[in-house]
Amino acid sequence: MSDRIADSPLMNTKDLARLLQKSPAAIRQMRYRGDAPRGFRRGRDTLYRTSEVERWLKAQEDADVLGQRAAA
Repeated sequence: MSDRIADSPLMNTKDLARLLQKSPAAIRQMRYRGDAPRGFRRGRDTLYRTSEVERWLKAQEDADVLGQRAAA
């Protein structure tokens, strides 16, 4: 099995919401607050590079002090 989240190099807000088990509105709010992976606008859509989402998830995991303590 691949370590990649998706086969496509890009995902939209709906795809990211499904991955994070959030609503698209929650993703938009996270983006507004600056708490979401870096994305870019393409027409009316916000797109996220899969590699950037993977990097963001890794950073979130590394920043989780309680999770690191539990794993130790």
